[in-house]
This record gives sequence, structure tokens and C-alpha cells, in this order.
Amino acid sequence: VQLQASGGGLVQAGGSLRLSCAASGRTFSNRGMGWFRQAPGKEREFVAAINRSGGKAYADHVRGRFTISRDNAKGTVYLQMNSLKPEDTAVYYCAANPFGTATIERNDYNNWGQGTQVTVSS
Repeated sequence: VQLQASGGGLVQAGGSLRLSCAASGRTFSNRGMGWFRQAPGKEREFVAAINRSGGKAYADHVRGRFTISRDNAKGTVYLQMNSLKPEDTAVYYCAANPFGTATIERNDYNNWGQGTQVTVSS
């Protein structure tokens, strides 16, 4: 499956953005999908994931502010980001895993999108 992320941009603290990740291929509905992010000089870290049945997992630092969802008919996964903070500034990547789970482990994902920049100003 090939992944194309979009929706990043520049937003003020407290604002919102919605990221989208469009997947090609017929196996999307069987894949677990995740969002990760990487800030300059830092490791890529888990943000949120959703399994093939719609079960979700979130990192502690985004729980209650971010919501992951998927539309299998459109082959798209979304990340709604509210109450954004300057520390949310990063390149955001979507990824797919073949297990169908909401795993938080980066190494479980074998397909990655190209990333979309999110910048939150204070």
C-alpha cells in the first residue's frame, strides 16, 4: 500500500488542523494505521493508531486533544488535532502495519507516507 499524507500547515497555539492520509491498494481495510511525528533533533515518536475494527490508541501527550479515525470506503485515515501546542511542531507521518492492530511500536509498521509539516506558533 502507498500512503500520501496531507493537511499540515502553520497554526497558532490553541488552533486545530486535520491531517489526512490516503492509501492506494485494496488491502487498506485490513491494515492497522498509525500516525507518528518527528521534531528536529528528536526520535520519531508514536502519536495515535487505529486497528482494522476501529479500536484506537493514543500517546499520553495527545490523548484528549487528538482523534484518529478511518474511512475504509475512501481508503483514508485522519488525525484531528485540537488545542495545538508549540511542542506539537513536527513532521507528521502516517504508516500502515500488516497486523491490523493499533500497535504503538514503530518497527511494526512497514509502509510509510512522506510526511507533512505541522508548525504551531506561540
